[in-house]
Amino acid sequence: MRRRPVLIDTHVHLDAAEFDDDREQVIARARAAGVGRFVVPAVERRGFDAVERLADDHRGIVHALGIHPLYTMRAAREDLELLDQRLNRGRAIAVGEIGLDHYVTDVDRGVQLEFFTAQLRLAARHGLPVILHVRRAIDPILAQLRRIPVPGGIAHAFNGSRQQADILIGMGFKLGFGGSMSYGGSTRIRELAASLPLEAIVLETDAPDIAPEWARGRRNEPANLARYAGILAELRGMAPEEVADVTTANAIQVLHWPPLEEE
Repeated sequence: MRRRPVLIDTHVHLDAAEFDDDREQVIARARAAGVGRFVVPAVERRGFDAVERLADDHRGIVHALGIHPLYTMRAAREDLELLDQRLNRGRAIAVGEIGLDHYVTDVDRGVQLEFFTAQLRLAARHGLPVILHVRRAIDPILAQLRRIPVPGGIAHAFNGSRQQADILIGMGFKLGFGGSMSYGGSTRIRELAASLPLEAIVLETDAPDIAPEWARGRRNEPANLARYAGILAELRGMAPEEVADVTTANAIQVLHWPPLEEE
């Protein structure tokens, strides 16, 4: 009987309100589809407790703590102090979701930058990787990573150039690919997914967001990750099992997670 690889969803917001009515069923469907591990990043301080509880209550779920750039306008300096305290517990696997977003125009870029750099410093001090939100802001993010080096991490929903990808990879980052690969019109993303070193790629859903083509306009779920692995395999002309094995190993390596057999 053919072995089914274990997949890791490196970015899924299982704490989101969209899952309040059927969260356990969503997790069960994902496990049935072969997703054995989940990384749940917080987006603001009010979500810290929720993502920690998910990790406490479910085998294979870990959490990251951070303040998302689009939530910085309702954040306070005290939130960074709380983040530092929570990171001192040593339970979060990464600092995230953090970064910059220059697509949304009504969020103060100066405030975003202040919170981003502060959280990079926290990651550096705690020796943790970061989960980056990089929408239309990769070059400014690279500038800060050169100033404040961190132990690598994941550039979530990567949609930059090959040159930017290579720089991030050189800094110890993996690049997250997910539902956007399912759209034929996503030419650049599909080309990057096909041509980047497989050792630089991790899989993610960003559920409930970034729904794939077959669920356009509907809630995304982590169970879709198995089909994403198949799409990536098709783009690269590889066996799905090999793609799953390598991307899982990439996630384990960059997040300093124990190998699956140690769980």
